[in-house]
Amino acid sequence: METFVQNLLKESEKSFSGWDFNYISETGRMDNEPLSWSYTSIILSYLSTSNALLDMGTGGGEYLSLLSPLPSKTIATEGYKPNVPIAKQRLEPLGIDVFEVTDDENLPFADESFDLIINRHESYSPNEVYRILKNNGVFITQQVGGKDLIDLNFALGASEDTEFAHWNLSYAKKQLEDAHFTVRKSHEEFPYSRFYDIGALVYYLKAIPWQIEDFSVKRYENSLLKLHEKIKRNGYIQFDSHRFFLSCIKKQG
Repeated sequence: METFVQNLLKESEKSFSGWDFNYISETGRMDNEPLSWSYTSIILSYLSTSNALLDMGTGGGEYLSLLSPLPSKTIATEGYKPNVPIAKQRLEPLGIDVFEVTDDENLPFADESFDLIINRHESYSPNEVYRILKNNGVFITQQVGGKDLIDLNFALGASEDTEFAHWNLSYAKKQLEDAHFTVRKSHEEFPYSRFYDIGALVYYLKAIPWQIEDFSVKRYENSLLKLHEKIKRNGYIQFDSHRFFLSCIKKQG
């Protein structure tokens, strides 16, 4: 195997913390097709009139720390233990409390605590979100759908897990409506994720271990080398992502 490829495959050894893909995205080694909506722009339209904000699944707090102006009461949760101290270090100096939450059905907040709850790529319980949201409060979520990067699993000869195949806009919308939310806006798309070298793909797969749970360079080396050859021929490889978005309001009575 050529030294260049060996070095690329060693990307799996590089550290990853929080939820920051700048190492491969900002260097142009990975790219994502833009969505037709802007999660951030939609949130910004509500921030100035919100008094209490909850960010569910804040990662390392990277995203939340960029939003402005934040309500005087802003709280974040995170369920992935290694991210919790990173989020605390970044957000607590900004006056944002961070709670480690591992049970979606039992959030550590009183009824009607927030008038805006945001959630990007984090699990949630519709009934529990409804409980802690004030009347006329807004819940905004962008989710990774169950068909995300399925063609990547196929290309590597990995298991195509069907556990979350049902997770799509229609399913999530019905869940929220059953929990008595009124859905105002919703979108669903399948944008591409493009990788320009095999090392970027390896780094990405190590950062999201749930995509291929048994992933290692050694186990999938032959398939990775085939994808490397495809990149040499075409300049990149790309796979379909799966994203959907929902904005809804809590209406009582």
